[in-house]
Amino acid sequence: MSAPIPASASASGRRQILVTSALPYANGQIHIGHMVEYIQTNIWVRTLRMHGHEVYYVGADDTHGTPIMLRAEKEGITPKQLIERVWKEHKRDFDSFGVSFDNYYSTDAEENRVLCNTIYGALQQAGLIDARDIEQAYDPVKKMFLPDRFIKGQCPKCGAKDQYGDNCEVCGSTYQPTELINPYSVVSGATPVRKTSTHYFFKLSDPRCETFLRGWVSGLAQPEATNKMREWLGDQGEAKLADWDISRDSPYFGFEIPGAPGKYFYVWVDAPVGYYASFKNLVDRIGLTFDDWVKPGSKAEQYHFIGKDILYFHTLFWPAMLEFSGHRTPTNVFAHGFLTVDGAKMSKSRGTFITAQSVIDTGLNPEWLRYYFAAKLNSTMEDIDLNLEDFQVRVNSDLVGKYVNIASRAASFLIKRFDGRVQDSAMHHTLLQTMRAAIPQIAGFYESREYGRALRTTMELADAVNGYVDTAKPWEQVKDPANAVALHETCSVSLEAFRLLSLALKPVLPKLVESVEAFLGIAPLVWADADKPLSSANPVNAYKHLTTRVDPKQIEALLAANRESLQPGAETAAPKADAKKDAKKGKAGATREEAGIVSIDDFAKIDLRIAKIVDCKTVEGSDKLLQLTLDIGKEKTRNVFSGIRSAYQPQDLIGKLTVMVANLAPRKMKFGLSEGMVLAASATDERAEPGLYILEPHSGAKPGMRVK
Repeated sequence: MSAPIPASASASGRRQILVTSALPYANGQIHIGHMVEYIQTNIWVRTLRMHGHEVYYVGADDTHGTPIMLRAEKEGITPKQLIERVWKEHKRDFDSFGVSFDNYYSTDAEENRVLCNTIYGALQQAGLIDARDIEQAYDPVKKMFLPDRFIKGQCPKCGAKDQYGDNCEVCGSTYQPTELINPYSVVSGATPVRKTSTHYFFKLSDPRCETFLRGWVSGLAQPEATNKMREWLGDQGEAKLADWDISRDSPYFGFEIPGAPGKYFYVWVDAPVGYYASFKNLVDRIGLTFDDWVKPGSKAEQYHFIGKDILYFHTLFWPAMLEFSGHRTPTNVFAHGFLTVDGAKMSKSRGTFITAQSVIDTGLNPEWLRYYFAAKLNSTMEDIDLNLEDFQVRVNSDLVGKYVNIASRAASFLIKRFDGRVQDSAMHHTLLQTMRAAIPQIAGFYESREYGRALRTTMELADAVNGYVDTAKPWEQVKDPANAVALHETCSVSLEAFRLLSLALKPVLPKLVESVEAFLGIAPLVWADADKPLSSANPVNAYKHLTTRVDPKQIEALLAANRESLQPGAETAAPKADAKKDAKKGKAGATREEAGIVSIDDFAKIDLRIAKIVDCKTVEGSDKLLQLTLDIGKEKTRNVFSGIRSAYQPQDLIGKLTVMVANLAPRKMKFGLSEGMVLAASATDERAEPGLYILEPHSGAKPGMRVK
């Protein structure tokens, strides 16, 4: 059933709707995990537009904060230059995937600065802003206060190394950065010192906020979201909500707080306000009245699509900020789960940390991913998986084998034998009546965010159409002129069925359906067109190929394009002589290699030695490498660069024994010559406990001993 029209809709049923997706941070590329959210939102937006509602979908780059400032500094450019460049990259990727923003903006905009100041002033006037002195971690080298995520150390609860300053990813504990054991600055590696500074807080613990939020979260569309919010709120009178620190100290890239020199709005303040800033920029250009959409009493609806990891900000801080600053609150917030690839977290080493641009560069059609993600999405917060083998099979089976195949089978006969004109009487066929009756249900599934159900229903209809064609056998009918009327009916029913399937698929495959509309010679399809069949008065155009199959080589190229080598230079092609040898190994050799089996002779070639780490340093210009000086029992020590900086502090390794590959060919790197490799362990399943662990032999082992 279609979702009911909210009471705020006009008498005609035409709704005013503002929709947003979470703002991508301007510190990296868009990847397919991000795209799940934007595709989900865009399908919903297109569905509502096809009903004729007044829908505006706005977004922006989230551009402020310490990471932006530090990255720009590292690249030798200004933060504004960085965010301008990244904005173009993000917009390119969204356009490529058919994400139809009405306005795509930036949080570093004058509209956003004015709105942030206005909202802050209103909260201050309401007595919900408090200034207090706090003790923070300070980097004495960079001369800056450190955000929680820029401090690492050992978890004070479980002892896990290399954990962030606010929570442990191993045991799940939360804590203050000052509680970390052996903390260090991610920026400089220095040990932070404690320093006092005045900060500004939004008093979320105020009874007014608690009372409001208890009522507001009860209206969330997803029960699991409501339950999570109630868990954070606690029982009545528990006062679990803490005040929210909304300021950061200079140096910081962002908006300075009015009346507080050297203090800046925390990025999570101006980022959600950026939704309104983008909309303000749009309405000023097209002549709408901003307040009619964002002030209390507005008849408009407001929806946010987000990942479940930022539910806290969108269902506690954001609605409370709006409520007590004189703005309307969101109609609802829709959270989705995370994306895994082949059942595991996205990984650069496996090539499954896939950027949006690499999909385009390797020739994959972005609409294939739109279809596959939609087929997996529902209205819950469940995670979804991109199984690359299933992706190939499903796209080829559904979109080519079931859907496009209908048009290719019928169009040529209709054009050659009947001038491209359908048989009007065929438009009343029972199959078509069944399909038309299903269209409102499919539209309803989309609106309730049950995309998987919408596509399953659509493909069931496609199966019925293909069954009809297989029974009629137009390729047999065409052989006998006496079957002309029957052939005409078969082709006409098939193409009208194809039109209805295209209508059902349009929110998911807008570009493909645009080509279908051109082929059929019809206006852009909307839901009301289900009952407006093709007519003999308007002949269809010559059929052109609409889509191709997924080629396995495209998948291989995609993984190769996104694979990050674990060793410098490992991606270099093998010499031609070696390639010829490999080609002569034969089937048995290939099977053994694919199974990962080596002979004793192969193993004997590796010279593993006990090594003592006599010195260890960070490598300037690299956030991954440590430079190790290793004693392997010979007169001269070995210099080795190892990518273990995320797991160890240099001083913690000095004096330890480990195991190294002593006969590895030296590798020239831009930092110097690496003369071997130390061995380390890590989890095969990246969802397991994270970390790198160098191998340490039992006491009694001496530098230079061979490992056999």
